[in-house]
Amino acid sequence: MELPIASHYNMLGGEAGVRRLVDRFYDLMDELPEAWELRKLHPQDLQGSRDKLFKFLSGWLGGPGLYEAEYGHPRLRMRHMPFPVDILARDQWLLCMNIALDEQVEDELLKMQLKSSFANTADHMRNRVG
Repeated sequence: MELPIASHYNMLGGEAGVRRLVDRFYDLMDELPEAWELRKLHPQDLQGSRDKLFKFLSGWLGGPGLYEAEYGHPRLRMRHMPFPVDILARDQWLLCMNIALDEQVEDELLKMQLKSSFANTADHMRNRVG
């Protein structure tokens, strides 16, 4: 009998766990003075951003492909081109996500894997020098 492979989505607690991670990420971005430049790139009302990141992460983490079902292929880099994503924005994004992961994820291996994947993806989003 083969055991099912646990997806990161399931390991985070499914829909509720991913939603908690996304909500904490945006709460931190809204609260931390160290994330102010990143926060300025987002609309005043973060609900749409929360919803899109939740949908994207659901599929990216191995759960339902909610983002693709609604918006098509993520094309992350292309969709971020209108925004100045430089090293500072990348680092502020990672600061918020890493704190959210530290607070929300108890499994150290899972946390390390997610931090590494997020760091690689965030670095790929850079479209400005500096």
